[in-house]
Parts: sequence; structure tokens; C-alpha cells
Amino acid sequence: MFSGSAHPQLAGRICGALGVALSPAVTTRFSNDCLQVQLLANCRQRDVYVVQPLVPPTQEHLMELLLMLDAARGASASQVTAVIPHYAYARSDKKDASRISIAGRLVADMLVTAGADRVLTMTLHAPQVHGFFSVPVDHLTATGELADHFRGRDLTGTVVVSPDLGNAKRATQFARLLGLSVAAGSKQRLSDDRVVIDAIVGDVAGREAIILDDEITTGGSILELLDRLSEQGCDRAAVACTHGLFSGKAVERLGTHPAITEVVTTDTVPLPATPWPELGVRSVAPLFAEAITRIHAGESVSSLFDGVDPTHAAPQARLPFVGAF
Repeated sequence: MFSGSAHPQLAGRICGALGVALSPAVTTRFSNDCLQVQLLANCRQRDVYVVQPLVPPTQEHLMELLLMLDAARGASASQVTAVIPHYAYARSDKKDASRISIAGRLVADMLVTAGADRVLTMTLHAPQVHGFFSVPVDHLTATGELADHFRGRDLTGTVVVSPDLGNAKRATQFARLLGLSVAAGSKQRLSDDRVVIDAIVGDVAGREAIILDDEITTGGSILELLDRLSEQGCDRAAVACTHGLFSGKAVERLGTHPAITEVVTTDTVPLPATPWPELGVRSVAPLFAEAITRIHAGESVSSLFDGVDPTHAAPQARLPFVGAF
């Protein structure tokens, strides 16, 4: 198991759950700004996993990941798995304007060309990105982990709200786990950081909301949704997301908004430099560790999410880790 520089803390937690050591690697930068990666552990005929979420500076971390995959393949690894908890280019999934690239597919091709035999990721922004890869992809979900944060509470009068109709299926699965109803915003994106939500589909009047999104970057969609919810008599909301990037003014926006009771996210990406008291973090390291154990042993990964479509599996005994990386 190796880690790039994007999120070594998560890689360490995954290794802790697996009971294996994180193998060392060194990334150096030459005077001409080129990167070089060296893996400092024997990879010959080993099952190699490289952990690297694509977070800012995204291009630097992507290039580092490509070099690590290439190094592992060149070191005669038997199988190389790119563990990408946050696949940033999943937002670029279609050609919605003239003469633009579909970067989600291009980056998938680059990863395979570099040496990835398999990809392990979580909560792709657009599920169809799964099909961009020509190698197997195990697509995990944090829906159950986020739902666990709210279990045991009195959720009477609570509704799950998706910021947009495209995320409504995931919100419905989340709501089903908690026995709640669901609503969704009708969102139109004007630019990278500007959205308009012109309607709410569903009954939210007089209720408290749990807003569920896959990713929060600047927080613009959440604030726009809160305004529409307030207009319909819903003045309090918890916010849950898988990937809490919280860039730009997101920390200030979310940390000081009077309607937000709490924000809960996972550790697929590093925490912001200045977290706020209402921010809660659920670790997905055990879920990644279980998936890696099953990949290594040739077991089913999808069965982790049996019982819901797709979400948490029912609690079960952890599979022992067998063999060495």
C-alpha cells in the first residue's frame, strides 16, 4: 500500500484497518518543475494499491498518481489498483457545449495507460463515469455511513432534500435508510460557482431538513437551496455530503449560516485548514479497507451494499486479511 501526497492520513487509516504497514514512496521535483516518483518497497508479483484522491492542486496530484502507477507496473507488480476516494473529473462527464473535452473519460484513459489494472473509488458525481474505464471499477458509496450519523435521533418532522433532481435517487436511498420522506430542488447551473434553484419538488413546509449532496465545493448550491427552503417554511437544516472540499468561501458560508445546525462529511478528502465546531467527519477508511480485503481475496465487493440499492450492508463479521501486498 502506497500513498501519494494528497491525503496520507486517509491512507494511514486504511492501513490501520487492514493491519498492514504503509509502504514508503518519495516524490521529488526537478529544477525544470518535472516530478519523479520512487516506490521504496518491493512490488514484484505483489498486489499494489496506490491511494490518492484528486483534490487541489488537482493536476499535481493527478500527475503524481500517474507516475506512481507507472512505477508500480514497471516494478513488476502483479496487479495495480488506483484507490481514488474522490475522482474530481467525474464532473466532466458529457459534451454540453461546443468544442470541449470530456475530461472524465480522458483521465480514465490516462490512468489505465499509466498502469492501473483496477480502480476503487467512492460516490462519483456522475455514475456513468464508471463506464469510461476499460478496467474494472469498484464504486463505493458513503450513503450508509452518513445515515449512521443520524440514526438513533428523533427525526420526526424531518425531510431529506436533494439540491437537484439528478441527485434525487441517492437522496431517496438515504431517506429510505432513515424512514423519511424526500424532496428535491430544481437546479440550473449558470457557471462553476453560480446556480439557480427555482423550485422545490416535495413537501418541506414546517419541517427540518437533512440536505444530502455528493460534494460541496464553494457551498453555493447549499445556500441557494436554503433560501428556497426558507421561502417554503423550512428554516433549519443539517447538511451531509461525501466529499467536503470546502474551497473558497465555503467554510465562512456554511459555518456562519443561521439555518445550518451541522455539517457532516467523510474523510475522502483532507479537512479544511480551519474547520468549525459544527463540522462532523465520518471515516470511510474501514469501508475502503474491507473493499481492498475483498479485492485481494477475490471476494465480492458489491455484497458490501446488500439490502439497499446501493448502501450499507447489514453489519457482518470483518473478513480476515490474507496474504501480503
